[in-house]
Amino acid sequence: MVNKITSLAEYFKKYQQSVADPDGFWGDIAETHFWRKKWDQALDWRFEGKDAPNVNWFVNGKLNITENIFERNMFMRKDQVAIIWEPNDPKEPEIKLTYGELFEKVKQFANGLKKLGVQKGDRVAIYLPMVPELAVAMLACARIGAIHSIVFAGFSATALADRVVDAEAKVVITSDGGFRGTKSIPLKAIVDDALQTCPSVEYTIVLKRTGEDINFNNEKDIWWHDLVDGLSSENVAEVMDAEDILFILYTSGSTGKPKGVVHTTGGYMVYTEYTFKNVFQYSDGDVYWCTADIGWVTGHSYIVYGPLLTGATSIMFEGVPTWPDAGRFWDIVDKYKVNQFYTAPTAIRALVAQGDEWVNGHDLSSLKVLGTVGEPINEEAWRWYHDLVGKGKCPIVDTWWQTETGGIMISPLAGITPTKPSLATLPLPGIQPILVDPEGNELKGNGVEGILCIKHPWPGMLRTTYGDHQRCFQTYFSAFPGLYLTGDGAKRDEEGYYRIIGRIDDVINVSGHRIGTAEVEDAINQHPKVVESAVVGYPHEIKGSGIYAYVICEDLSDTDLANIEAEIRATVTKFIGPIAKPDKIQIVSGLPKTRSGKIMRRILRKIGEGDATNLGDTSTLLDPGVVDEIIDGAKVEVKR
Repeated sequence: MVNKITSLAEYFKKYQQSVADPDGFWGDIAETHFWRKKWDQALDWRFEGKDAPNVNWFVNGKLNITENIFERNMFMRKDQVAIIWEPNDPKEPEIKLTYGELFEKVKQFANGLKKLGVQKGDRVAIYLPMVPELAVAMLACARIGAIHSIVFAGFSATALADRVVDAEAKVVITSDGGFRGTKSIPLKAIVDDALQTCPSVEYTIVLKRTGEDINFNNEKDIWWHDLVDGLSSENVAEVMDAEDILFILYTSGSTGKPKGVVHTTGGYMVYTEYTFKNVFQYSDGDVYWCTADIGWVTGHSYIVYGPLLTGATSIMFEGVPTWPDAGRFWDIVDKYKVNQFYTAPTAIRALVAQGDEWVNGHDLSSLKVLGTVGEPINEEAWRWYHDLVGKGKCPIVDTWWQTETGGIMISPLAGITPTKPSLATLPLPGIQPILVDPEGNELKGNGVEGILCIKHPWPGMLRTTYGDHQRCFQTYFSAFPGLYLTGDGAKRDEEGYYRIIGRIDDVINVSGHRIGTAEVEDAINQHPKVVESAVVGYPHEIKGSGIYAYVICEDLSDTDLANIEAEIRATVTKFIGPIAKPDKIQIVSGLPKTRSGKIMRRILRKIGEGDATNLGDTSTLLDPGVVDEIIDGAKVEVKR
């Protein structure tokens, strides 16, 4: 098993080793895993040149990631709880699956997929609520070498269809519905709608969760329980190459179409276990809880793969932090005596607003480590989390990473790295960050601010964007030759600590989830009365960033004007999902454009932030007068 770093001195020693000899450093860690055949070479890579990026970790190594979760752990952990499932409704009983029980379910469902003709390399789309079967389905795919593509079950039919079509999925796995707080979400109906434009899909596997009536196509739809009924749980894992694809996960970009980020088997396995164990300082017997949804990368890496590879007990939560009341998180911490707790700053800020009384009255003495993910945590929320939830004794690991990085990149190691509020602190061993100016010149030393890039590969990094390798190069490697562009700006303080200061591209970080402005604009423009729109982010006290839409409409009657905002939000929900609904909508007669027709989003951002006094040079605009009109309209918007 992977050894933990136990002191700051050891961290600095390991970090220097990892930079001086990355191949040897990661090779030693990979040796702790089970391989069918050891690799010939730890790393072969280039970020520039023909077909770049070309990154191969553990070249010609053979393995299966589920053998490293189950067979490797089975002797010691067969009867240890692997997953605790806490349902949406606290009156419903929880489910605890031991490693032995989870293994049986994974093998049986893997055989069910094979019965439907799913083979190594086939893509399987998963659109499920946060139920144990979601983990079973993804691990069953990995067991047989199928590529899972999990779509967050809050996305619309259109967004789901886009992802299924891009991946050319053969099978979709869903449920009749899902519960979220007081809502019941008709997931099967959404899938039915999506599949009208998805010719590659041969079967839909349907889990019974809500018991509500659904349309059922006897030729293509199969109940989960019928599929596995009577099937053997004897199953031999497919032998995979280290660079075979493990999963595709779609993420918003600065252009409209989502990108299918590709992660491969060997490097991702090594990286998620190493980062999980070290960042959270997980010890045998601890109970760990990450509140994310598995539909996002945090759930992939730090609910399923990282914890289960480590042999941890990992909690899955179906519900929301404020239902049936704002004490739900702390009820669960108390109930299961959680030791490590990992959540988003958005959730923390929402709970701060509910008042301290929801925290008080719970026994949180089991907590050893608190973590945050998705965006930098502001100091006020950090202090509330540290002082009230952690009682001043739990280190906070403020983790920076991305869908594309596969795992945590810059973070304190719990109880080892001295922390500062709002700073991600130091890079993990093996991670070589660099700050550059807009021309790509390295900003050396401390006390500098620039664009955050990474100059050497790490095992968990993306390999390509599915079906479009050139897009991967253009997005991440073309701006600064030889460097991976994160898309984030950062400061390095006088002690060498990193502080992430936000996106440099047209992507808004809403509640820790990246939303592409182009994607939202495309959705808004589907409304028949909308002529054009421009979307920017603005500071939001709960979400971190909110979505501000400036919209040009035509021929609006008084009735249209009264309804247009609700209709635009409904349109965005239809084409993307509720997560992308604009928080503010301002109807405008024009947008600030240059003479070449480019929208000056810089100006719109400033107005959205309430800073209309410092707009910079507007002389190049085709119609400078439109800016004054937007500023006046924004004042009205604020007063509403």
